[in-house]
Amino acid sequence: MVQSVTYHRETKTVPFQGKTIVLESLTPVLSPKEKEKRKKEIERCLYEVFSKYREPGTNGSNAPQHCPPGLSMV
Repeated sequence: MVQSVTYHRETKTVPFQGKTIVLESLTPVLSPKEKEKRKKEIERCLYEVFSKYREPGTNGSNAPQHCPPGLSMV
């Protein structure tokens, strides 16, 4: 079953280089269970990124990259 995701929208108008621009932030509204699941996915991906760049000689460059879609590493 596919659930549609709703978003909390926050809009702010700010001056930038002499112009007025509108910034819009969309945050997904998740159940506590889904929120915890996404938090763990993000933590795991961050661990993989940081372990990849740890001290030389610790073989961190071979860290697996298992981030889910939408949390891809750059």
